Amino acid sequence: MVDEKPNKYVREETLPIPTYEEATSSRSPSHSFLGASEVSHDAERQGLLGRRSPAPPGDNYRPPDVESVRSSADFLPTTGNNSARSSGEGSRHEMIQMDMEDPLSEQAQSQMGTRLSKRISSITNGLSSLNLPFRQWLPSLEYVRAHIPRMPGRFPEALKPGWIMVVRFFALLFVLTVAYVVFLSNIFSFRQRRGGQMYDPESVRMFVQEHVNATNIKLHLEHLTQFDHIAGTEGSYVLAKYVEAVFHEAGLDSPMLERFDVYLNYPKQGGRSVAIVDPSELAWKAKIEEELAYKDPPREQTMVFHGLSKSGNVTGPLIYANYGSREDFEWLHSNGISVEGGIALVRYYGSQTDRALKVKAAELAGAVGCIIYSDPNEDGFVKGEPYPNGRYMPADGVQRGTVGLTSWIVGDVLSPGFASLPGEKRRISKEDNPGLNNIPSIPLSWRDAQKLLQSLKGHGQQLNDDLGWIGGVPDVDEWWTGNKKSSPMVNLRNEQDEVERQPIYNVLGDIIGIEQPEKVVIVGNHRDAWGFGAVDPGSGTAVFLEVVRIFGDLKNLGWRPMRSIQFASWDAEEYNLIGSTEHVESRTEDLRRNGFAYINVDVAVQGSDFHAAGPALFGKSLLRVLGRTSDPLANRTLRSLWDEKNRKLEGLGAGSDYVAFQDIAGMSSIDLSFSGEPFPYHSSYDNFQWMSQFGDPQFQYHRLMAQVWALLILELADRPVLPFDLEAYARSIKDYVRDLDKYSGTRKAPAAFDLKSLNDAADATVQRTHKFHEWDREWTQNIYGMGGMESNALTLMRMNHNSKMANFETDLLDVGGGLPGREQYKHVLFAPQAWSGYDEAVFPGIRDAIDGGDWQLAQKQVEKVAMLLARASQRLLE
Repeated sequence: MVDEKPNKYVREETLPIPTYEEATSSRSPSHSFLGASEVSHDAERQGLLGRRSPAPPGDNYRPPDVESVRSSADFLPTTGNNSARSSGEGSRHEMIQMDMEDPLSEQAQSQMGTRLSKRISSITNGLSSLNLPFRQWLPSLEYVRAHIPRMPGRFPEALKPGWIMVVRFFALLFVLTVAYVVFLSNIFSFRQRRGGQMYDPESVRMFVQEHVNATNIKLHLEHLTQFDHIAGTEGSYVLAKYVEAVFHEAGLDSPMLERFDVYLNYPKQGGRSVAIVDPSELAWKAKIEEELAYKDPPREQTMVFHGLSKSGNVTGPLIYANYGSREDFEWLHSNGISVEGGIALVRYYGSQTDRALKVKAAELAGAVGCIIYSDPNEDGFVKGEPYPNGRYMPADGVQRGTVGLTSWIVGDVLSPGFASLPGEKRRISKEDNPGLNNIPSIPLSWRDAQKLLQSLKGHGQQLNDDLGWIGGVPDVDEWWTGNKKSSPMVNLRNEQDEVERQPIYNVLGDIIGIEQPEKVVIVGNHRDAWGFGAVDPGSGTAVFLEVVRIFGDLKNLGWRPMRSIQFASWDAEEYNLIGSTEHVESRTEDLRRNGFAYINVDVAVQGSDFHAAGPALFGKSLLRVLGRTSDPLANRTLRSLWDEKNRKLEGLGAGSDYVAFQDIAGMSSIDLSFSGEPFPYHSSYDNFQWMSQFGDPQFQYHRLMAQVWALLILELADRPVLPFDLEAYARSIKDYVRDLDKYSGTRKAPAAFDLKSLNDAADATVQRTHKFHEWDREWTQNIYGMGGMESNALTLMRMNHNSKMANFETDLLDVGGGLPGREQYKHVLFAPQAWSGYDEAVFPGIRDAIDGGDWQLAQKQVEKVAMLLARASQRLLE
């Protein structure tokens, strides 16, 4: 018989909430901000002095007592090894009855007797209400009293001692019997505990929301942008140690550096050039490098280059190819303009957003080199005032960036599918590597590109406005394509240092959960940058460090989440999402088994327009967070702005560190950002001065992002029932199938191509997820009906229910296979588009086959996806 002894959820001490003056005061990042209690003695601070906050309507779930698997074994503020918390002993019920005074105070001593009587009374009352196994076979207390033989009024003195001994014997036997039954019934759960004070969940949410300090974030960002910090360099390592120190100061569990040895390239001094070499009267050489962003005093800044670009020295006729998409090169070919043996000149953004795929398209068209320039139509003076007088890219600004083919290989391109740990012997060749381009490339400013565009006048075909090929570079009277026979000859030289085993360092730190410590929510941001990196990724890193501080304060006050939280600062994201991918590949099976969710913030603040990307299952929890956070300028909740704009969760492409978690480990992932107008992306002008003048001068949106991020962490790590909305996910899958049907129609699918099995699987998933979530509703009704109580049996069911929810995403992996031709990617619903890496592809294996015209393979992929989807939804009900 299942024990139905309920675990009582009771509200505990609320966390200290600061006054307005304390919340807005300037603090160094090295000092924890603890609100009103900060000005009092340490004993008072550890005593969690603060006001009680009312629970929001409908929030009847309360922290459990000692019998629950989630409960803390301790309530004391000390963290010593001999404390009740660290030993795992002590009664949650006792904590409920006790106030948290200094044990040496007179008030505490005077109340000891009262407490003891309260405990005894509480235990007596509690035992009398137990619903024990075998209870129906035990006599009631009233029955025992009625059948005890009545003693005569005058009992012989000689027999009195013996009778007393018999009574004592039977009393002892009764007590042992009850204790034995109680032990067998598992009423009191003595599971291993890791310590942690239980608090009213609403007070925890208020704490993280009110304790974000914008000054801390500003000071962090100022430090993070003092020097450039490309992956694998001294600058990145110094910042890794800085982040590690913040983790230690916050009191995270086991802060550490995680090393991988990976393939990286670096520009050689004087090893890059772009020059017109013929005809001689047009001879010219590009400056390439930007002007100094900091002149007084000057600071060293990153040289201009493309990460993972091919080394080489090539010469050929200059051909202008618009945005460098496959369609643009096809247009040139159809109009008699050959790119064979030429140097392709293309501009950033537009119809091909991935710079690596611009280079690949040029390579496939026959070019021997590729130049990518920043056009003012996209991010410069045409948009508005350029830096230093405005937010846009200046004339000499250059967008660095990787040209690694993330759509094909993510992470270290020499170790796809396995981690590049120090000492790892396996490597694939960098020659003819599917993750690398085979022609050299280099980025340029429009200041340099202007001369190249002017030199094309009269060569090839003249372009007009209707085609959409004319950019915004000034003083280019006419725009021409150039051609193979008559265009000026351009030399492109790109000499680099290529290091096959360059050390990079992730920084990791944990807060171990108390209910399911093996289950983890991972919180990540990358640290490396192409320059000073104030927006990308400094805004995210500065917010990340403030979130770490706040959760460190919570931990130091005794709080622990239900599930573990891991904070991760990734290295080498800019090259090819390397640090995060190698981390995932080093623990893939563990993450597939125990990873509940991944929350990513890359660019935290570029503007004031909130965006989020991820599967639809995050919708419910995200809306809760947006409903309690407010835009500082609009003076409205983010939820109201989100609804007004009819926003939805966007798709995940290959733009940041969520890729390996979502597409390889099968962990549901979400990416958050405040976007806005263009900025000097990946240039030396993305610096602290830009942010403090044009990006977010008061750091209000940095503070808001910290609130959103922290609250979402609590949603996923500390809600009793994991707040995934699988019904919304299932409905979105139905929409994806309809979109796929339309897409296949536009590609003139043959009559034999059939989506019936996929439609059936999607329909079944809708029905099964609805049935699955009935348990959520029943659990909520039980908690309401039992006054916040949860039995041990129900607790175990809830944890199993949560695991099934998290495993649904993992079950959508084709673990033994992967996408045909891109086997590193395992998720059958999501992956980067093969030819648009920053954009997401839904049903990528099917779409890849359709795009390749292989309808037989497309049908096989349909059947595989249908089988995996049906199996994943069926497992929810097992």
